[in-house]
Amino acid sequence: MNRLEVTGVNKSFGKRHILKDISLTCETGEIIGLFGRNGSGKSSLLRGMMGTLKVGSISLNIDGVKMKASDVIPQQKIGILPQDTFLPKEMKVRDVIPLFFPEGEAQDRIFYAPGVAAFEGQKTGKLSAGQLKYLEVLLLSHLPHPFLLLDEPFSMVEPQYIERIKELLLGLRTTKGLVITDHYYRDVLEISNRSFVLKNGNLFEVEHEKDLATFEYLKERN
Repeated sequence: MNRLEVTGVNKSFGKRHILKDISLTCETGEIIGLFGRNGSGKSSLLRGMMGTLKVGSISLNIDGVKMKASDVIPQQKIGILPQDTFLPKEMKVRDVIPLFFPEGEAQDRIFYAPGVAAFEGQKTGKLSAGQLKYLEVLLLSHLPHPFLLLDEPFSMVEPQYIERIKELLLGLRTTKGLVITDHYYRDVLEISNRSFVLKNGNLFEVEHEKDLATFEYLKERN
């Protein structure tokens, strides 16, 4: 079992302190949900963990070993699904897959994954939002990183692909720990083991949809 511990995360933009001594843990077998209004600092927290955003302070510990955020990517400890696509739009899916997995056996796991055959001949720039996001998650899922951060994997995705992505993520729990942030909160709550909401720079644990209203992520329903 792998364990990720993140402590003491602080980040400010000018005088606005958006992350205040944030701490978060994630282990193999866990899906952690992370909620927050736009601008609350969710993406900043994920990027800070990846070392792609400079933060005021952060302490990272993976499997009992302290490491620098700048080493996360070179050592393949944490992978990230960004909001914007990372795939070349003019390449066909069948040509993109070998870029990530040169070996035939590894390629086959992607090519023969459910649904891929339906769009492998298309350019990635022509895929629907659901097809593209499913492909991206599928590619990341087969990389060796023990932890994955997913920034809005469900947003603007067709319902059938939301279900396919959720099924994929649930299957990944046997080998990875996942942190997911998305405004499609019901889908995140459905598959997460623990969830948190980021508000005013602080992290609060939530257990039910009503807790999201309590912390003003959702509007109270009369």
